[in-house]
Amino acid sequence: MSSFSIPLSGLAASQEALNIISNNLANLNTPGYKDQTANFQSLFYQNLGTTGAGDPIQVGAGSEVGSISTTFTNGSVTSTGVPSDVAITGNGFFITQSANGTVQYTRAGDFTVNSSGQLVTSDGETVMGYPAVNGVVNQSGTLVPIQVGQSAISPPAATTTVAQQTNLDASATAGTVYSTPLTVYDSLGEAHVLTFNFTNTGPGAWSYTVTLPAADTGGTGNPTTVATGNLTFDSNGNLATPTGGSITGIKIAGLADGAATMNLTWGLTGPGGSSLLTQVASPSATTTTTQNGYGSGLLQSYTVEPDGTVEGQFSNGQVQALGQIALANFANPNGLQLTGSGNYAPTLASGAAVVGAPNSGGLGTLTGGAVEASNVDISTEFTNLIITQRGFEADARVITTLDTITSDTINLQATPGN
Repeated sequence: MSSFSIPLSGLAASQEALNIISNNLANLNTPGYKDQTANFQSLFYQNLGTTGAGDPIQVGAGSEVGSISTTFTNGSVTSTGVPSDVAITGNGFFITQSANGTVQYTRAGDFTVNSSGQLVTSDGETVMGYPAVNGVVNQSGTLVPIQVGQSAISPPAATTTVAQQTNLDASATAGTVYSTPLTVYDSLGEAHVLTFNFTNTGPGAWSYTVTLPAADTGGTGNPTTVATGNLTFDSNGNLATPTGGSITGIKIAGLADGAATMNLTWGLTGPGGSSLLTQVASPSATTTTTQNGYGSGLLQSYTVEPDGTVEGQFSNGQVQALGQIALANFANPNGLQLTGSGNYAPTLASGAAVVGAPNSGGLGTLTGGAVEASNVDISTEFTNLIITQRGFEADARVITTLDTITSDTINLQATPGN
């Protein structure tokens, strides 16, 4: 009887809605979980005829869950302090790849690091992004697993410029020598200590000699001289000669470790053209030294920037990009297929993934050391639970009423004399 099938369809639809609400509440604390809502629709209608005015007379056959929509609003961003955790604010999904090459998408950013040093999801899928070579991200390259392992090495860079803030004592007598060291690095990352020797040759005049330990060039005995020259100062103690702001052509060749020949430029002026070498009546002293080279370094820590760049901090003081986490978006996110563990798979309804860098092309930004919480609102879910429960109870009451009517009808027919 249709009288029973109609409320039964309502019971089934309400049961499905209760299951969805239960699932939302069960995932209240699941990172990146997105709230779902059951949307009811009526079943087909039976046409019983028309009225005298020609209006159709129709009786519905019940209801069903016509669709389940997902609310892709942002969940709150919760700081965890774990560097591998990443939260999305705005549009987009992380791109993950399983061991068999299957690509999926997720909003859950509670990542960890596997034994290969790769950023992975809680179920072991690698997080994909753009590769970086020597600290330079290549966004035109093929997506690769993001590498954050402690085995990463920052390659060395040879020193090409040196500078020092030094004062030479104007009251020094001829023959007075002042020496100051400065460490530089060759192309292999080996450190070498240059010694700058300044000798007073008269009022306002000094000579300089730059030396390197003989062992650094495979020799023995006296240090190797790599540069010599003369300095003069004006009456205000500023460097008068040489002019041009620097001394070029300082070469260090034949290094014992086989590194390439070093070509150094000695900067003599600071910002605004101020002299770095001065001669005033104060004890000779070097207050600062700078150079642009560095040795190789091991990765010590890393951070995820808002644009998805994973920046590594190395033991040699350098900060270099290890890669850039990529995001994907879809024309119709509600068309994605849920595959479990917070993962989504594209379908014809969702359209193909559009991949890009965070904070570009309408994609959201990332927050390192944090996760995006579930966007389930507990008060809303309890309200929906009460409404759905009452709908279920109403349909159950209809069935009970129909059962009573049916029993009474049967009893009437069974009564003797009828």
